[in-house]
Amino acid sequence: MICRKDTFVPMNPQDDLQQRWWNLEAKLVERFGKKPDMEAILFLIGIQEFGDIKEKFTKEQKQDLMHVAVCSLFASSGFYELEMVDEDGWPHFRQLKAMPDMSAIQQENFLKDHIILYFEQNDIL
Repeated sequence: MICRKDTFVPMNPQDDLQQRWWNLEAKLVERFGKKPDMEAILFLIGIQEFGDIKEKFTKEQKQDLMHVAVCSLFASSGFYELEMVDEDGWPHFRQLKAMPDMSAIQQENFLKDHIILYFEQNDIL
């Protein structure tokens, strides 16, 4: 709660998340010249985690990279752990616990929060 002239105004934690998300988007626009959507951000994280930048990825590889990104993001909260890296360099994850039931908006915010944390922890951008 924030006190303003004898009035209490409840703080909305989503406001902070939204501001941090806009800040991240601004940095991505500055870096890449356009605002990426959620899939593009997951793709970038997947490439970072995979560690091999290729000129072309197949549609299936792009989906796999986004899956790697989601698993990597949620590993920080104990939902997944890296199980192995195969001979082609692809990370494989094991799910440790079920994701909580969330509405679509809660899922998006949960994902956004993990993406922001990922960029902060890895000092990217």
